[in-house]
Amino acid sequence: MANKNLKLFVNPLNIDNPILVQILGICSALAITVQLKAAFVMAVSVTLVTGFANLIISLLRNSIPSRIRIIVQLVVIASLVIIVDQILKAYVYDVSKQLSVFVGLIITNCIIMGRLEAFAMGNKPLPSFIDGIGNGVGYGIILIIVAFIRELFGAGTIWGIKVIPQSFYEMGYQNNGLIILPPMALIIVGVLIWVQRSKMKELIEKK
Repeated sequence: MANKNLKLFVNPLNIDNPILVQILGICSALAITVQLKAAFVMAVSVTLVTGFANLIISLLRNSIPSRIRIIVQLVVIASLVIIVDQILKAYVYDVSKQLSVFVGLIITNCIIMGRLEAFAMGNKPLPSFIDGIGNGVGYGIILIIVAFIRELFGAGTIWGIKVIPQSFYEMGYQNNGLIILPPMALIIVGVLIWVQRSKMKELIEKK
């Protein structure tokens, strides 16, 4: 049982990553990865919503009529997103303003709905919670990687702190304004998908 639960958490980080393998949640990678801080907050928010939504739906799964299960799932997700949104406004208001409508769009994030349908509706609460957290973390890791690259080369900062020395700029270095545009986020995600699938292909060939 412990090994099974461990796989539920670990697999989404690599071989079953929701962005790189399942190709879900791409919109977030395009919209909120210009700055690392915003991407981190979004990653944590989605992880918490996915984990607790999975837990709640698993607890209710035997009492939810099949015909209204999607409505119930949306109500649960929306309630959790409202709580997360209020917490963000209370403690990280600047980031909350930056994320704006994207926090609300967590409600329609296909990763969350997918885990509720594919896992929480058919499994016990603990495995469902672990599955939700694992998928949220797997999603968040990619957001953070993309945001790190875009902020570093697009603004010369990490977490809003300048990291590229002024001497580089004096020698002619310039921030790449192109990398902060949405198309570059898509290209970076595409490269990560290519790297991931190349590694998986190598593993399959070795077996």
